[in-house]
Amino acid sequence: MAEASRVLQTTLIPSFHPQHKSPIFQSLPLNFRRNPIQCTVSTSNSTKATVPQKIPWGCESDSLENASALQKWLTDSGLPPQKMALKKVEVGERGLVALKNIRKGEKLLFVPPSLFITADSEWTCGEAGKVLKQNGVPDWPFLATYLISEASSLESSRWSNYISALPRQPYSLLYWTREELDRYLEASQIRQRAIERVTNVVGTYNDLRLRIFSKYPALFPEEVFNIETFKWSFGILFSRLVRLPSLGGKVALVPWADMLNHSCEVDAFLDYDKSSQGVVFSTDVSYEPGEQVFISYGKKSNGELLLSYGFVPREGTNPRDSVELSLSISKSDKCYKEKLEALRKHGLSASQCYPIQVTGWPLELMAYAYLAVSPPSMSGQFEEMAAAASNKSTTKKDLRYSEIEEEALQFILDSCEVSISKYNKFLQASGSMDLDVTSPKQLNRRLFLKQLAVDLSTSERRILFRAQYILRRRLRDMRRGELRALTIFNGFRKFFK
Repeated sequence: MAEASRVLQTTLIPSFHPQHKSPIFQSLPLNFRRNPIQCTVSTSNSTKATVPQKIPWGCESDSLENASALQKWLTDSGLPPQKMALKKVEVGERGLVALKNIRKGEKLLFVPPSLFITADSEWTCGEAGKVLKQNGVPDWPFLATYLISEASSLESSRWSNYISALPRQPYSLLYWTREELDRYLEASQIRQRAIERVTNVVGTYNDLRLRIFSKYPALFPEEVFNIETFKWSFGILFSRLVRLPSLGGKVALVPWADMLNHSCEVDAFLDYDKSSQGVVFSTDVSYEPGEQVFISYGKKSNGELLLSYGFVPREGTNPRDSVELSLSISKSDKCYKEKLEALRKHGLSASQCYPIQVTGWPLELMAYAYLAVSPPSMSGQFEEMAAAASNKSTTKKDLRYSEIEEEALQFILDSCEVSISKYNKFLQASGSMDLDVTSPKQLNRRLFLKQLAVDLSTSERRILFRAQYILRRRLRDMRRGELRALTIFNGFRKFFK
C-alpha cells in the first residue's frame, strides 16, 4: 500500500508551457560528477539508450530493509525524538506504530522544513535544475524530474536514504497496464480517470523530452529519464505530496510524515505548525504502544483512494465513499441539439458523471435528469436546467419541475440499473477469470489487482443498490399517490353523475 500525507492534488497535471522556445542557458565546464551521469550541459545529439523496464531504486512496498537507515538519517538531519517507529502493519503493509502512550489531541512528528522536498530544494546536479527553471517548468513535472535526478545520483544525493525507502512500484492505478484497467475496472468510472491520468503523465513526459531532455542529453539521458521512471516519480507525487494550508498551500514531500497510513475513522491531517516550525498533526484518538497511528488522506471515495494510493477500504467503512453515475442525453431526443447547446454553455457535455453516496445524490444530478427528460414544450427552461446541472455555476440548483419529476426519477433509476448490471457481470465473471500468466510473481500481482477491483466493484455496487432502493420507493409512493388521487376524482365524477 502507499503511505501518504493528507491533501494532495489529484487533478490532472498542469500543462507544460515553457517561457522560452529554446533554453538560453549556455554550456559551462563543471568540476563535479554525479554517479552514474556526468553533470555537464550539452546540446549535441546522443544515441538512444535502452529504456529500463524496472525502477532501479527504492524497495518493495512492504519492505523494512531501509527503515533503520531512514530513521538514523532523519534523526541526524534534525528530526526530534519520535513516539512512533516504522514497522510492518496489517493495514498498509508498513506504517508508523506507537512506541508510547499517545493522548488524544497530542501533536506528533515536528518534521523541520530542512527535510521538506519542494521546488526550491537544492539539486545534486545544479545545472539540471537551472535548465528546468529557465524553461518555466511547473511544480509537478519539476518535482517529478527532481526525484529522478536525485534517485539516479545514488549516494551523492542527500535524499538517498529517503529514496531508498520509497516503494519501487506501488499499486496505484498509474502502474496498471491498459489491459488490466480494461479487464478489472470495466464497470467502474474510475477506469476512465486512471486512463486520463496515465495519458497526462505520458504527455507531460513527451513534452519535457521534446523541449528539454533531447537538447541536454548529458543532463537528462534517456536510460534514466524515461516514461517508466516518470510514472514512478509521478506516482510518488500523487500518493505523497502534501499541501500545507498554513504555508499558503505550498506543496512538499515530507519524509517520515508520508509513512502514515489512512483511516476512514480519523480526521487528523498534516499541516505546518508555526510555533514549533515543523509539520505536525494532532491526534483525534488515543493510541497505546503497538497500535498503528493514522491520519486522513482527505474526503475521498474508495475509487479515488485506489486511483492514487492503491488500496480500497473495507466495504461500508468509508463514510465518504461514492460512485460516479454516468448520465446521457439520448441522440434520438427531439431537442438533442438545443439541450447539448445549453449544456456546452456551462462546460458540460451530452454525457456526464455525478457522484452518488449512500446518503443521496447532488442537486446537479437531478437538474441534469430534468433536462434529459424535458419535452419540447419546456425549451424555455433548458438554459436554467443546464446551469443548475453545472457545479461551476452559482445559479439556484434546488429546482423542481413537478410535471416531469416522475420521469426524471425514472431516468436516474434506469441509469443506476444499467450500471448495476455492469457490476453484476464483472463480479459474476471474476470468480472464473483466467489470469493468463506463467510467472508466480506476476500471478500474485494479478491476483492482488483482481481482488482490489472486486473490493471496489462491491463497494460501488452497494451504493447503487441503495440508490436503486430509494428511487423505487419514491416512484412507488408517487404512483400510489397519483392512483389515490385518480380514485378520489373518479368517485366525485360518479357522485355528480
